[in-house]
Amino acid sequence: MHQQFSPSSNSVTSKSLQAQNQTKQAWQLIGAWSLFVALCLLAKGGKLLVPLLPFGSIVLGLFLYFRTPSLYVGYTWCYCFLGALIRRIIDYQSGYITPGRWGLISMLVSSICFITLVQQLPKAHRQGGLPFILSAISVIYAYVIGVAYRKIHLAYLVSIFEWLGPITFGFYLFSNWRLYPIYRQVTERVFVWGVLIMGIYGIFQFFVVPDWDRFYLENLSATSFGHPLPFKVRVFSTQSSPQSFASVMMAGLILLFGSSGSLRWPASGVGYLSFLLSMARSGWLGWAAGTVAYFPFLKLRLQMRFVLTLLIMVMLVAPLVNMEPFSAGINERLESLSDPQSDRSFEARSEGYSTILGLALSEFIGRGLGSTGPASSLGGGDSGIIPLLFSLGWFGLIPYMAGIVLIVFRVLQSGDGGRDSFVSATRAIVLGMLGQVWLNNIFSDVFALIFWGFLGIGMAASKYYAYYQKHL
Repeated sequence: MHQQFSPSSNSVTSKSLQAQNQTKQAWQLIGAWSLFVALCLLAKGGKLLVPLLPFGSIVLGLFLYFRTPSLYVGYTWCYCFLGALIRRIIDYQSGYITPGRWGLISMLVSSICFITLVQQLPKAHRQGGLPFILSAISVIYAYVIGVAYRKIHLAYLVSIFEWLGPITFGFYLFSNWRLYPIYRQVTERVFVWGVLIMGIYGIFQFFVVPDWDRFYLENLSATSFGHPLPFKVRVFSTQSSPQSFASVMMAGLILLFGSSGSLRWPASGVGYLSFLLSMARSGWLGWAAGTVAYFPFLKLRLQMRFVLTLLIMVMLVAPLVNMEPFSAGINERLESLSDPQSDRSFEARSEGYSTILGLALSEFIGRGLGSTGPASSLGGGDSGIIPLLFSLGWFGLIPYMAGIVLIVFRVLQSGDGGRDSFVSATRAIVLGMLGQVWLNNIFSDVFALIFWGFLGIGMAASKYYAYYQKHL
């Protein structure tokens, strides 16, 4: 007896096979590109990758964007995790620091989503994407202001990617809200592996400080990174600074609370230890704020699992933190949280804020993306608020912040009923990033990719659950 197939079932089968073939082809290209980059680095051919890495990354990103959206999302997150490390190895092998910010590759890859922003622009208001448009317009406005100030050097020309790329990536995740379950799964899996890899490398960096990391620190001349020596360095792992590493790790560690895979335990162990070794108090405070915000949104069963997971992590990590060579630096930074008045960094920032706040508040037009005025020299350049005023001015700041406030409000109002721990983690990560705004500029580079990425997927979850509660 022969099985009968209707035309519709044939169509579904054909589409399924086509999707499988596209996914297989995408993985083959990802594997080939990864192998090519790895072989170049192993052969010490970093100079070859100076032009090829950004070009090849964008080409592959475009292919994934059009053919396999879920892999494109994971691909973007992977560059967020590893892009700065690859860049450091390339610079070390090339013998010089190549121009541009360290997270530029991930910014270029995320900026591919500008295609979605342009395509969806006519109907963005009806679909609820207006907040992203407001913030994107503000960034474009500030960029034009910077050009008017004759900031036409290379660093400024590429700064648009550092500000606009994360916004467009967040909009992309939101506009494809029907694929939210797939994006949630991809993000969870990638972050588990990201925490594990970044954590292992961070501990290795603390004990060894590889040559490429030492080369980076010596050319950076940054005193806030500690010393480029084993046991003396503040861990920044695969990122470009301890602060950016702590922010990415904060997001990953919060996501691990809701993970059910077996990798979450080793990932959490190395993740928390390297997170503490970053000695980035802004990241610690963000994690604390996010963790407090995470708990109330969960159902009772998930709350009990959360508490149990947290207790196990404390039992695993606490003995290590109290052992040398880890304890000295970590305990000193922890003590400074309880007595900030004795901290020189805190005093310098406080003095900087009081000195330049009035000047920043008088900026109506703005000075262009990345402008900090005198903030950098006076200790306020690391903040998010004061550089934002100098960059956007009040004309750009009001719509930019209005977009953020509208999205945050929507994310906090998500109607998942506490059943989806990922939604709770998304809220916690967003609030944890906002909790750092006085200490870090969370509106550009890797900070912004985490911030806007989880704003976008949080908005997607909100619309996804609202739609299915209404129609099912």
